[in-house]
Amino acid sequence: MAKILLSKENLFYNLDVISKKAGSKEKVAVVLKDNAYGHGLIEIGKLASEFGVKKAVVRTIDDALKIEKFFDYIIILAEKSFHTYSHTFHIVINSLEDIKNIPENANVHIKVDTGMHRNGILPNQLEKAFLGLLEKKITITGVFTHHKGADELSTNFFWQKAVFSRVKEDVKRICEKLSLPLPALHSCNSAALFRTSDFNEDFARVGIATYGYLDNAGIFNFPKLKPVMSLWANKLSTRELKKGQSVGYGGTFTAKENMIVSTYDIGYGDGFLRLNEKDSYTTPKGYKVLGRVSMDNLSLNTDEEKVCIFDDVTALSKIHDTITYEITTTLNPNIEKEIV
Repeated sequence: MAKILLSKENLFYNLDVISKKAGSKEKVAVVLKDNAYGHGLIEIGKLASEFGVKKAVVRTIDDALKIEKFFDYIIILAEKSFHTYSHTFHIVINSLEDIKNIPENANVHIKVDTGMHRNGILPNQLEKAFLGLLEKKITITGVFTHHKGADELSTNFFWQKAVFSRVKEDVKRICEKLSLPLPALHSCNSAALFRTSDFNEDFARVGIATYGYLDNAGIFNFPKLKPVMSLWANKLSTRELKKGQSVGYGGTFTAKENMIVSTYDIGYGDGFLRLNEKDSYTTPKGYKVLGRVSMDNLSLNTDEEKVCIFDDVTALSKIHDTITYEITTTLNPNIEKEIV
């Protein structure tokens, strides 16, 4: 079967760059949602913990339970049903209605909508949220927001920062009024962290940069990071394709001369999506994907037993007219992973 190789060296390199930018390892929360962006929740969680990162961000409580032993502080972004909870867990409320679903004595981070208009309470609902949570004996451990355009050359990043600055002042005022300790304040994702010259928040939530990518990095002169994942496939069969013969569904590739063609055990059923046949994809060693990608295999002009399909998804993301995140998160979570 196909296999994903995870480079420990590259991951540690990225985490070192990130932690230096944030100021310390303690100011980094590694984002592990959606199976660690396709890289493996347990595998990346264990390695990040080994590096010295103490904070993590996941989507659900079930994911939090799987990595609880690796981290001291886990933020849960989008859970609606709480069958258990831990003092390690910090549950996000995305609306005032969420308050009624939070178990008593839990830790909570309040998400504030500073302009993305997706999740979060409004800035003017902040005191109401504090009071509602205190009434249920819930501990408020964080207040945060999320940027909608930190990786784009626009004014969005700056006006959201300005809105969140006002939110921070309101939090300080409310905490003084209610005699509460100041919760952690955080807003930076990967791109926002690297666009901030004087990072002074409690920590940054770093996702895609952990895995070696910063989309639009060239525009902002971001540091060069190293992709953590490579995808490898095994040969299923080999044949000589005669001049004029085609291969695969629809016969969209026709040999211009006699050539060796092999099929490999990766396809769109594994999350390696069908290619737009107007664009060809070439593997790191220069082999071309011939014709259409099938559900369980694809064809290449080689007879090597094992082939690296990609070690950097930047080119694939351009072919598919998407972002690097989508390529990695689309991979089937059942693909075997090995740390190298």
